[in-house]
Amino acid sequence: MPTHPMIWSCWKWLCPASLQQPSARPLASLRITSHSAIVQKEAQMSLLDTARAVRENAHAPYSKFKVGAAIKAASGAVYAGCNVENVAYPEGTCAEAGAIAAMVAGGDTRITEVAVIADSPKPVSPCGGCRQKIAEFAAGDVVVTMATTDGIVQQTTVAALLPGSFDADYMSRV
Repeated sequence: MPTHPMIWSCWKWLCPASLQQPSARPLASLRITSHSAIVQKEAQMSLLDTARAVRENAHAPYSKFKVGAAIKAASGAVYAGCNVENVAYPEGTCAEAGAIAAMVAGGDTRITEVAVIADSPKPVSPCGGCRQKIAEFAAGDVVVTMATTDGIVQQTTVAALLPGSFDADYMSRV
C-alpha cells in the first residue's frame, strides 16, 4: 500500500474501495508509480480489468453512465481514466481522454492497445472526439477492445473506428 500522501491520494482515487482492502488480491495487481495515476500492468490484471476497475470511480451524477478506459503505452505502462461529468455538460471529460492525459503526463506518447467498458446493452465505443484523440497517439492497426459490464466484448482497430482520420499529414504545408 502506498505511503506517500500524494501517491495514496491517487491510489484511493484510482481503486474502488473493494480493491483498497489489504485482503483483496487484485490490490497487488495495481502499483501507482507517480502522482499522475499511472497503473502498471501485472500478470494478474488485463487491460480490460483495469478499465473495469477504474470505471467504478467515474463521476457521473447526471447521466449515471459510468465509463472506464485503459490504454497501454509503447513503454508497457498502462494508464487508466474514467468519465468525469460536470453540471455544465460540455465541460465533462471522457474516460479515454482522461487515460490519454495520464499517459502524456507520465511521459509516454504512443498507444499500443485500448480498452473501454460501460454498463450498456452493446460494447461501448469511443465518441468521435475520443476517436480522434486516440488516433493522435496510436497507429491505425492498434486494437481497441470495447466491452459491456455483462461481458460482451468487441474488438476493432483505430483505423476502423476513424476512417480518414485527420492527421499530421494535413499540416505538412504549414
